[in-house]
Amino acid sequence: MPLAEALKITAEEYRFLPEGGPRYQLIEGELHMAPSPTEAHQDNAGNLFVIISVYLREHPIGKAFIAPFDVYLTEHDVYQPDILYVSNRRRSIVEKTGVMGAPDFVVEVLSPSTARLDRTSKKKIYAAAGVPELWFIDPRRKTIEIFRLQDDSEKPAKIHAANSVFTSPTFPGLKFRAAEIFRA
Repeated sequence: MPLAEALKITAEEYRFLPEGGPRYQLIEGELHMAPSPTEAHQDNAGNLFVIISVYLREHPIGKAFIAPFDVYLTEHDVYQPDILYVSNRRRSIVEKTGVMGAPDFVVEVLSPSTARLDRTSKKKIYAAAGVPELWFIDPRRKTIEIFRLQDDSEKPAKIHAANSVFTSPTFPGLKFRAAEIFRA
């Protein structure tokens, strides 16, 4: 085994990290501390989670989770996306300690300290693991980039501005209003 491979931390080793803080993600075998999110980050993630949760109460097609909740994607990749969703038909991948496999839908709210990893390593692994839909919410630019990872993991299928109204195939009949997501 090459030395670099031997130095990588595994998902099994990650499980032994202490609960509480600080929070970490395992990205390509390396631990990355997750800094506390900004107010705008929390507002955006919270607003979207409420929108999805209300929809799921009326349309119980799956379950949404908000960070921190571990998603085990590979032997060397355990992420805590800001929001994730698993459909009822794939509910078997949800365990008490996290999701064991690719969620149906993932949201990463970008922050200056994490955007590079979100846009490169994490997006690549999300695509390889089979995540169909990934959103990048940028609180500073007030944009939402929608990726259909199984169609094209390099280019967003759509980029929405703060005044956009749009839909997602993951949540049939739900109209997302970007202004509600970016509301402070």
